[in-house]
Amino acid sequence: MAILVGTLGAEAVQLKNKSRKLPCMFVTMGGEMRRNVDAGRRMVLSGAIAATAVALASKVGAQSIAPRGKPVWLDFDQESLDRAYDQAAYASNLDIVIKRWETNSDDARSRLGAPTKIRYGATSVETLDLYSAKERKAPVHIFVHGGAWRAGSASQFGFLAEMFVKRGVHFIVPDFINVIEAGGNLMQMSEQVNRCLEWVYKNASSFGGDPDRIYISGHSSGAHLAAVALTTNWEKDYGLPSGFIKAATLISGIYDLKPVRLSSRSKYVKFTDETEAQLSPQRHLDALTAPLALVHGTLETPEFMRQSDDFAAAVRKSGKPASLVIGRGYNHVEILETLGNPYGVAGRCALAQLKGESLSA
Repeated sequence: MAILVGTLGAEAVQLKNKSRKLPCMFVTMGGEMRRNVDAGRRMVLSGAIAATAVALASKVGAQSIAPRGKPVWLDFDQESLDRAYDQAAYASNLDIVIKRWETNSDDARSRLGAPTKIRYGATSVETLDLYSAKERKAPVHIFVHGGAWRAGSASQFGFLAEMFVKRGVHFIVPDFINVIEAGGNLMQMSEQVNRCLEWVYKNASSFGGDPDRIYISGHSSGAHLAAVALTTNWEKDYGLPSGFIKAATLISGIYDLKPVRLSSRSKYVKFTDETEAQLSPQRHLDALTAPLALVHGTLETPEFMRQSDDFAAAVRKSGKPASLVIGRGYNHVEILETLGNPYGVAGRCALAQLKGESLSA
């Protein structure tokens, strides 16, 4: 179920590595039909497009895996695996884009007004930013931010709010402890995100939200934490309805921690067997109830692309709905910006879920 979105220049690039293949597939959400297109055989490229492809291929050449040492995960040696979980190695404009998020968030707040800051948990960091819609009993969209589990704050992501608020949707971004502050403990981060979701469900009516229309999205490590929430046994652990999260758009996330544990991220995350097992959403699909849109860009690290591809395949194999939506020409930080655009790769998914519509190529 892959829907490719992007520019023609990016279509000409075939990203290759030994551990995975990325065919061009066009499929409707929930559909069973696939059309595999071999771009190399069935597309006649003009000289200009070919030149673009060559230039872009050289730019992303780092995505080709060339192990120089003993493989530690699939065909990655330690150095290439560490790079595959380091966004700076693949997104040279990372700092520029993050600064753009911040200035665009300031601009959005100048139009929408400052969000309401609400405490959802016992500690000082457990607060959420609520950008309110004017409508009463409106749907609620919760965005879980990323930052490699160690960075990021709710204030950086106000730029995503405007698209939702202008369409009558409350938009919430929670703050939560980072893994450095938590002494390397991812469990504490996950528990706080879940506590936020619990608070929203129980208190939605207090800010004009509809507890029966709660949606979630997340990016990078935030997509991981959102996926953990989506595979939580809410009825058993929190006494909440198992299906209170109606749908999710997960952008460039991590869904199995085994390779991450083997990477340099283990220098600041205290991975244990329990943590790896409990916080690997792909291993808990029995608890998943919400349909998923899994989004990633073609200029991301090979592991971040594989994580989304494999998670989508596993969810579908379990008999549950998941769409894989690939944004051509986007790297890891650029792809997030499409969530705030109604015509963007991720924004289109989130709005379709709010409307209960199917996503088609």
